[in-house]
Amino acid sequence: MTSEPTEETIQKGKTTAIVAYLTIIGAIIAISMNMEPKNPFARFHTRQAFGLHLMFHGFALFSSVWYNQYALYGLYLCYFILWIYGFLGALSNKKQLVPAIGTYFQKWFTFIS
Repeated sequence: MTSEPTEETIQKGKTTAIVAYLTIIGAIIAISMNMEPKNPFARFHTRQAFGLHLMFHGFALFSSVWYNQYALYGLYLCYFILWIYGFLGALSNKKQLVPAIGTYFQKWFTFIS
């Protein structure tokens, strides 16, 4: 992460950041909302949310091939906890990485600007 965003920057990007966490469609809408003007707070949360949504859909794809009910409950619970963590970060105006994988999301999704 570079510098911390100002309060004004956070307020301007907060709606986009919240929309990004709603669904994968919300993340795609947030990407387009942040095209112009670009907001670093919204970009941060859009990358985190996009990664979480892809992780969720990866779990769904995995479950269609290999089905173990209890393992899937654990994976979905993990996703849900991380989603809540990220969503609450956007609501409370914080740039906090999703634990364990948030750093990777920031590196992998550099196309989200």
